[in-house]
Formats: sequence, C-alpha cells, structure tokens
Amino acid sequence: MIELSEKTAGRISTLFPKNQWREVEDLLKIECGENIPFCENSDKYEMERIRFAILKLSEGNIEKLVQGIELAQTDWRDLLMMAGFGEDVEAHGKWKP
Repeated sequence: MIELSEKTAGRISTLFPKNQWREVEDLLKIECGENIPFCENSDKYEMERIRFAILKLSEGNIEKLVQGIELAQTDWRDLLMMAGFGEDVEAHGKWKP
C-alpha cells in the first residue's frame, strides 16, 4: 500500500465532507497504488499526479472517485489527459480545488 502525501490529504479535505475523508483515503491507498500499471515502485509523491487527477475528476463525489480509480487501473494516461495533466508533468501541482 502506498500512503498518501500531505498534499493529497489536503485536497481530499477540501473536496470531500469530513465524514468521507477516511473512505476516500482508503480507496486511494488501497485501489490506487502498486496495482496501477507501471507504479509498482512509486512512492506517495510520485503517485500525486495520478491521485490528483482522480480527485479533480471526482468533483467531491465518491462514485466519480471510484470511476477515476477504475480508469487509472486500466489506463492512467487517459485519466491524466481528461484531468488536464497529460501535457505538463507539473500541471497537477498547480491544481487547487
């Protein structure tokens, strides 16, 4: 399991109500970690780009979050493009919900 970075946790707390924080954190740690293609050896900071894309596309909705995770598990490049993070490897760091 790849833990969440502080920035990821901060974006979760901005997008989701407090009573959903734990569920969102668990989904990202368990479902969006080593099981993402080519991310087996990534750390919590290297996972930010994918996790931020999922959070951005979720718009604070758990169902959309799960859809984003499923897309990341199949082809995270499509996810990055949909979130606007595909062309610039630093774009996710500039995104503030």
